[in-house]
Amino acid sequence: MPLSFNDETDFDWRVEKICVIGPGIVGMPMAALLAKVEICERSEQPASVVVVQRDSITSGWKVPAINAGQSVIGGIEPDLDSIISDAVAAGLLSASHDYSTTSDADMILVCVQTDKDGLAPDYGPLFSCLDNLAEALTKKPPENIPLIVIESTLAPSTMNTLIREHFERYNLVEGKDILLGNSPNRVMPGRLLERIAASDKLVAGLHPLTPLLIERVYEKIVTEAQLFKTNSMTAELVKTLENAYRDVRIAFATEVVRYCDRNDIDFFALRDEVNRKVTQSDEASGDATAVPSGAILVPTVGVGGHCLPKDGILLWWRKIEAGFDTSNSLIIHSRTINDESPLHAINLAESVFGALSGKRIALLGLAYRFDSEDTRNSPTFDLANLLLDSGSRIAIHDPYVKPTDQNLAKHDLQGYFTNSLSAALSDADVVIICTGHRVYLSGLAEILLCGSKLIGLFDGANVYKSNQFDGKGVEYAGIGRGKMKPSEELVHFVEDSFRVVEHGVANEVEDLAKFLNSIYAPTEFNHIEMDDVRHLAGSCVTGCVITQSKRPLTAPVFDGFTSQLALCAERASNG
Repeated sequence: MPLSFNDETDFDWRVEKICVIGPGIVGMPMAALLAKVEICERSEQPASVVVVQRDSITSGWKVPAINAGQSVIGGIEPDLDSIISDAVAAGLLSASHDYSTTSDADMILVCVQTDKDGLAPDYGPLFSCLDNLAEALTKKPPENIPLIVIESTLAPSTMNTLIREHFERYNLVEGKDILLGNSPNRVMPGRLLERIAASDKLVAGLHPLTPLLIERVYEKIVTEAQLFKTNSMTAELVKTLENAYRDVRIAFATEVVRYCDRNDIDFFALRDEVNRKVTQSDEASGDATAVPSGAILVPTVGVGGHCLPKDGILLWWRKIEAGFDTSNSLIIHSRTINDESPLHAINLAESVFGALSGKRIALLGLAYRFDSEDTRNSPTFDLANLLLDSGSRIAIHDPYVKPTDQNLAKHDLQGYFTNSLSAALSDADVVIICTGHRVYLSGLAEILLCGSKLIGLFDGANVYKSNQFDGKGVEYAGIGRGKMKPSEELVHFVEDSFRVVEHGVANEVEDLAKFLNSIYAPTEFNHIEMDDVRHLAGSCVTGCVITQSKRPLTAPVFDGFTSQLALCAERASNG
């Protein structure tokens, strides 16, 4: 019999075993914390936590490492190593290559990355995992109704279509044999445990009971923030929207900084003033290790990471699949703007230091984010290949990335990489800071002493201040480092343009929600409500403020400059 909404108190759901599939930057800290807090859900003994990792060439090593009490996450992750060591020693945390260990689990977290393939999701790794999981669950105890929680980022409608249908092919029916939920992660490399404990989190499901059950477990590890219960499609939309809108805000800041760099205007003074006016300020202009959360974000040499380059595509997937025109989409156009950033960084550096062809360039920072080893979609790869194509000689340094990093191999750049800062700096003509690792801020003296050939340092990650180079004999330049104070007219123009962009995004999301509801919301529980979207998106720590929709819109003009994103918003609102 399908479960009814009122079954929570009567539903005999015990949690004696939790499996976590995928010990990456999501799964490893989640597993460690679940073991640490000793989940006792209608059980006298703490639940055992088993990490499942397929025995692959690139990741199979993680199982013996975890079983030896070692973290498999590189970079700086405060407290993670000790929590894993203690949990393994206590017999509460272990790892296995064998999916059959999931067959008697009461709760299963799926933490496998998703990607995009062109203008559609790439769910290959996810469904490879779900094949193995479903096969194992066909052998589950008959009385068990395991709760499966997808932590991966999904395109809206995926839970109620692809994932539900996948399990049905194994005769595992949602709401009868299994419960399907999703709780898209909001972690950040370098702050994994902190973000789990202190970031608001969505808990969702296809059945109304599911978010209530997830909450009962997750409230033990999300101790300094709030859990928001919702339906699966709303959670899917909100998660992809958070990253898509962040991509838009970076793209808008990038448009503005390119104008500032052409006209020698201090972008960061402009940014702070506009953010103050729209009451969305942060500390990121003066601190490279602060997470930007203001209205106008911080443009760098490019946008990397796993989420931002793909989540706007996932958000739009169903409408793209249905043949809708994307030419006036702010979300889609932002990808084009941000993908051009590495080339713009090179052009800006050459405008100060002269042609880089034939020069030795030291690229400092391969990870896409400071104090992390994560190289996924790092703009440094594009920067390196553009420099090589133009005839530059390069060296790439990162203190955390392994020489065996699979993305280095993918881009055929292994021969240019080193973990030795002195080797990378040796004989360098120009240094380009690509990632704001703390070691570069504290190691500036070593960078400046790299040799008599050094003519300039280009700051592409907002790490330094120009006065740090006074009297050092090295020319300093960087993104947004103009010397002129922005005029009041420019401040008002950027503020007005941002308002058009934020309303344009609200209009776009409202249209997407209406489309999804019309086809993929079979019950009232699964319906997306825009007021819920605004409320839930606003709980994101990176500042996802979705305003009310507004039509029509008009893109402002200043000194011959108009934001392309504002023009997209104008055309879409009048279409």
